[in-house]
Amino acid sequence: MVRVMAIDHVNLARIDLNLLVAFDALVTEGHVTRAARKVGVGQPAMSHSLRRLRQLFADDLLVRSGTEMRPTPRALQLSASVRAILAELQSSVIAATRFDAAQSDRLFTIGISPSLEIALAPKLLALVRAEAPGVRFSVRTEAPDSMLRALDEGRMDVAVGSFSDGAAHHKRRALAPADGYLCLFDAARTGLSAPVGRDDFLRLPHITVQSTDGASQALDRALAEQGIRRQVLFQTPHVLAVPYLLRETEAIALLCRRTALLCAATFGLQTSPIPFDLPLQPVGMVWHASHDREPGNQWLRDRLSAAARAADP
Repeated sequence: MVRVMAIDHVNLARIDLNLLVAFDALVTEGHVTRAARKVGVGQPAMSHSLRRLRQLFADDLLVRSGTEMRPTPRALQLSASVRAILAELQSSVIAATRFDAAQSDRLFTIGISPSLEIALAPKLLALVRAEAPGVRFSVRTEAPDSMLRALDEGRMDVAVGSFSDGAAHHKRRALAPADGYLCLFDAARTGLSAPVGRDDFLRLPHITVQSTDGASQALDRALAEQGIRRQVLFQTPHVLAVPYLLRETEAIALLCRRTALLCAATFGLQTSPIPFDLPLQPVGMVWHASHDREPGNQWLRDRLSAAARAADP
């Protein structure tokens, strides 16, 4: 069982934090003038602080020995505790007002769909590795409403995707221009070349991606509204499985533009505009309002924006 000590606010209010800073400097330096320089105050001010400290602790704290001042047993007893208090304040209060990317080993958790991860994550790592070699990233793939809950519960720093819902405390920023779709296929296996016509699009079987963010369902609804129904040969939750499947199958896939272009360049596949109109996919990032001015979260959002610009073909 952990015993929680009650806070004595009345007596603690008597202690000026500056006195603890002065105490640490005096014990460390053993000299009033050097302690004053270390803290950045004048010698009279440091002498005044020493008098107040002696009254506060009912002890001389430092006694003269030649040109130096030696700490009393009481001062030595207090020194370790005061140094620990100041170190804790420095790490939890002062450090929280800035983010030093070069020195940080912080783990950032990002919510993102696999398709967007393929496009953004390599650019993000390329941008930050030299600047922040100790910073780490963890990616989580969830449905949009689940990502918003994770932001609310502090389990996620930023969510990236297409979000139609959200509350007033969910801050937003457009991350990239609205993206469209491209057909992806193996030209040798299908006998197709760009541009793919409507008849070929309907004739060939399709490989589709089952996404947690609802993109595949929205895509099928948009197709259905135009009277288009795909012959689905294979469904997979793994977008990276699509190019491997296309290289072995006379089939076609419909992927967002950035992902299709990356897969085409990497796997020797071809892309084509789709033979009908589909709504564009706006891509943005969302974060909780409580992190809006938090330096680390600001740094992450700026780097994600830069990665999105770099990923735009």
